[in-house]
Amino acid sequence: MNDLNYAIRAEGLTKRFGDFTAVNAITFEVKQGEIYGFLGANGAGKTTAIRMLIGLLSPTSGTASVAGFDVYKQSEKIKRHIGYMSQRFSLYEDLTVKENIRFYGGVYGLSDLQIRDKTDTLLRKLALEHARNMLISSLPLGWKQKLAFSIAVIHDPKIVFLDEPTGGVDPITRRQFWNLIYEASSEGVTVFVTTHYMDESEYCDRVSIMVDGRIAALDTPGRLKHSFQAASMDEVFLKLARPQNAGGL
Repeated sequence: MNDLNYAIRAEGLTKRFGDFTAVNAITFEVKQGEIYGFLGANGAGKTTAIRMLIGLLSPTSGTASVAGFDVYKQSEKIKRHIGYMSQRFSLYEDLTVKENIRFYGGVYGLSDLQIRDKTDTLLRKLALEHARNMLISSLPLGWKQKLAFSIAVIHDPKIVFLDEPTGGVDPITRRQFWNLIYEASSEGVTVFVTTHYMDESEYCDRVSIMVDGRIAALDTPGRLKHSFQAASMDEVFLKLARPQNAGGL
């Protein structure tokens, strides 16, 4: 298949910190427009991997490309073609909603007119017109997350990276957040999402499961459940994380 069909490619991607291997020779490909779930328990290496892919951390070895750009040599070009939402929501708590949108719009290179238009559209879509001049610190967690995601794609990137975007919120808010992801995907945006919620894998086209810094399994949720004779993705993960010959609990 031609490289143009892939938004992300990684082969043997590795990151070591001294004697500790955080990401251990992972290999995978993400298709254009795909919702790709990067699953694993906390500490499995998901955030380290995502930081290498977006150009914030240099790999120790291996190769990778994002939006057709090499992670070693073209990290600045990668940053211009992606959106990113970190675990901490990427918003400035001491700025208002409008000020955050204006700031990130400027960072992403939008004109003043574009920022004004995008601000009105974004707030209307999220039903947050009333919160335009409220400080981010005063908003409920669910509002912050949905706003952070919308700002991450305000410049119409080809790919958006979401690092544990639904952590700490209730199931209803999580589902509303995934509706935003579906909408972005329907518009052609490739979504790379890390999560430790195994049930969220059901919302993805394909998933990989990280265990101790390596990819232990990769396929569609349905095929993984079939392969592991599991009723749920939680059960798949437990079978991967707890080898059958391991004793005790």
